[in-house]
Parts: sequence; C-alpha cells; structure tokens
Amino acid sequence: MPEENEKPDTPTAQRVIKKYPNRRLYDTSTSTYITLAEVKQLVMNGESVVVRDAKTSEDLTRSILLQIILEEEAGGAPMFSEAVLANIIRFYGHAMQGFMGSYLERNVQAFSDMQNKLAEQAKGFTPEMWTQFMSPQSPVYKGMMGNYMEQSQAMFTQMQEQMQKQTEQMLGAFGIKR
Repeated sequence: MPEENEKPDTPTAQRVIKKYPNRRLYDTSTSTYITLAEVKQLVMNGESVVVRDAKTSEDLTRSILLQIILEEEAGGAPMFSEAVLANIIRFYGHAMQGFMGSYLERNVQAFSDMQNKLAEQAKGFTPEMWTQFMSPQSPVYKGMMGNYMEQSQAMFTQMQEQMQKQTEQMLGAFGIKR
C-alpha cells in the first residue's frame, strides 16, 4: 500500500502503475487506485504504460496486458479463433518462435499504421461517404489494402530470407554446403 504522503513518480514518457499484493493497481501519476479496465483505456488512448510489482519492482506489464487480452477474448467478440490460438501455442519452443513473434509484431504495426491513415483521411466523413469509402471497389480502399498486403508479403519474404541464411549458416557450421 502506498504511504499517505507518497508523491507520484516523476513524470516520464511511461505511466507507472504499481501492483500490490492485494492485486490492486495504483497509478502513480494520479495517486489513485485504478481497475484493469482503466489500464486498458490508458492503452487504448495510446499511453505508454509500465506495471511494476510494488515490493520488488519486477516488470509485470506483459502479464497485465495478457490479462486484458484474456478478458477481451472471454467477452462476446473474440479476435482470435481457437485454431489461431492453437497455432500460436505450437510456435512456443519451436525454432520459428522468434521469427513468428517479430512477423506478427510488424504485421500488427503495419495494420495499425494503415488504420491510422484511414482515420486521418476519413475525418469529417458523413455516413454515406463512409459507405463509399469502405467499399471494396473504392480506389482509396483498394490502395490501402494493396499497400498493406504488399507490406505483409515483404515481411514474410524477409522472414523467409532470414530463415534461409540462418539455415545455411547452421549447415555451414557442420561442414555442409548448399
């Protein structure tokens, strides 16, 4: 528990949340307890958040973010199918784990960038304009999806090239040439 006269941590680029043994989350920038839903909202607002154990200062950010994802997935409209989740699990401990993680990260970032561009271009649209804009026949929609698909393909190709280089290096270490 924070002491009554404890000052919030000095302002940094990250919002520091302390997690106490009683599972409560304490926002050091506002000096208030917050809920997991409020942490989710901070993330949704684009704030950089770090969650630390109040006693050990251990970084708990990943586990809190995974907890938020778990709650969202348990809700009414999950993002991941069982097949996707099973495939993600299969990559743990697999030689491709590192490649898959970076591939997914870059793909999600590219999709997020595309979404931001879409939102920027669509400011002030009426519902009718949105309908036209989001039509698969719309030139803008086609262009954005085409760019996203090209980026995704390029990332996949880059991942394949990295795998091939690593395989050749590994085989070379055993004296096997291609």
